[in-house]
Amino acid sequence: MTKKILLAYDGSPQSESALEYALDEHRDATLVILNAIDPGEAGYGSQAAVPSYPEEWYEQARDSAKETLSEAEKRANRAGVDVETTVEVGGPANTVVEYAEENDIDHIITGSHGRTGVSRILLGSVAETVIRRSPVPVTVVR
Repeated sequence: MTKKILLAYDGSPQSESALEYALDEHRDATLVILNAIDPGEAGYGSQAAVPSYPEEWYEQARDSAKETLSEAEKRANRAGVDVETTVEVGGPANTVVEYAEENDIDHIITGSHGRTGVSRILLGSVAETVIRRSPVPVTVVR
């Protein structure tokens, strides 16, 4: 039985490490690479008051996400790994967990942010939230 593995991917160095791990360790799986567009990043500055700003922001974020995923997909194809990509909207941790619940995912792989101390406590961690809420096993790559 081929496993379906969800990779949380945003192009950061941590997600790059997670991608490399997934490609090295799970060659026989179908790799679903997910990029979450976080509406919380749209901001509340003076631009946010312009009626068309949210739509423009979303279009730019979606295009950026698709470009990021395209590069990851090319790498997976070169490695001979079956790959699917998806762009979802929502907070990254919740989006990853919900996608796994709704799409028969067997395993989640994510990068570690690397925060320590007070910033980790105050800001939280996507990986930590995914671990706590995931219905399937999670691998965090450092």
